[in-house]
Amino acid sequence: MSADFQQIWSSREQIQTVQLQRLQELLQTIIPRNRFWTQRFKDAGIAAKDITSLDDLRKIPLCTKQDIVADQMAQSPYGSNLSFPSTKYRRLHQTSGTTGRPVRWMDTAESWDWFMLCWRQIYTLAGLQEWDRLFFPFSFGPFIGFWAAFEGALRYGNFCIAGGGMSTTVRLQAMIENEATVVCCTPTYALRMAEVAAQEGIDLKETSVRMLIVAGEPGGTIPATRARLEELWEARVIDHWGMTEIGSLAVESEDRPGGLYLLETECIPEILNPDTLEPVAPGETGELVITNLGRIGSPLIRYRTRDLVRVASSADPAGRQLRWLEGGVLGRSDDMVIVRGNNVFPSSIEAVVREIVEVAEFQIELRTVREMQTLCVAIEPTPAAAETIADLLTKVGSALRQRLGFAVDVRPAGVGELPRFELKSRRFVRISE
Repeated sequence: MSADFQQIWSSREQIQTVQLQRLQELLQTIIPRNRFWTQRFKDAGIAAKDITSLDDLRKIPLCTKQDIVADQMAQSPYGSNLSFPSTKYRRLHQTSGTTGRPVRWMDTAESWDWFMLCWRQIYTLAGLQEWDRLFFPFSFGPFIGFWAAFEGALRYGNFCIAGGGMSTTVRLQAMIENEATVVCCTPTYALRMAEVAAQEGIDLKETSVRMLIVAGEPGGTIPATRARLEELWEARVIDHWGMTEIGSLAVESEDRPGGLYLLETECIPEILNPDTLEPVAPGETGELVITNLGRIGSPLIRYRTRDLVRVASSADPAGRQLRWLEGGVLGRSDDMVIVRGNNVFPSSIEAVVREIVEVAEFQIELRTVREMQTLCVAIEPTPAAAETIADLLTKVGSALRQRLGFAVDVRPAGVGELPRFELKSRRFVRISE
């Protein structure tokens, strides 16, 4: 895809033409080279030549993370979703393991170039400038994290600072000394940096940071979390979305906050009812299913992300014809729990708790007692609110009851007791009794 992608974004017809062309090229390349997809097509009784339109995509069975895990367990360590000999691959990353066994993912040089193209589009929509200096406060381990964001910004021509192997205090110093204007991290870690900055007497509002590019969890589009971040940093929050398995494929634009544009020249998205697996109409919530189009070395076709989204039904004020996910990722279908007959998502609880400034950190505890599920939220106060923790628990409990429609147990946690996270947070804990 050349630099004219912004022109393509203005035409739905052009977007779909690109999608079909790239889909057919993908299938012609991977079958019969890729054993994983060749076998799945054989089992479904279809051939690559049968896919002659975007509607034909539905002939291909959906793929799940469990399918990938099973394949990698059966053919350890990388599985059979490889379109080329192992000597062609240059990079290895793996999932964080937040929702189960970590999955390994291999990339050829060409597939990594595609990642860079995705990040060029992400940075374009985010409003990155050539003079921006980016700081990446993460570990640079095997989790793909912000690896692609770091290298994408380098290719874009920006000054980039790696913040691996540092304490949060040292990272703050490096960010300030190098006059970083953009920080890329999870929403949770941006909050943690703000917490440590306050302890060190650092006023983040006086730094040169103008933008936070966040991902890895839904906080970037949760209004309360977003508002807290923007107030603490006095910087614009830009959310983006991706997965180790499928790439970085959605971002909030500088001129349209509160949602995510899907990079539809790089993927084919479907929004399906998670129960019936039928398409939902714009404005209705469904599960995001992705076919990526440029990661030919290890592609995914009709991959169930388990993320719940809602495509806006209104006209785009900027004239872009990319699908826009109103509110970003609304939750995960596999995160939903039923408590006293009520459907609850962890993001719904965060949306309430983050509105209360006296809460420094929290943890959601789901207990199963005699086959009944009960919910408890552990609340850690800020140091200033520690002496009035009883009042804070009452305030949080009342807010949760009002917004969720049922009572939720809350319990106190000591200052500094709850864990902090550099990458994806793990605030949702299941406890069996």
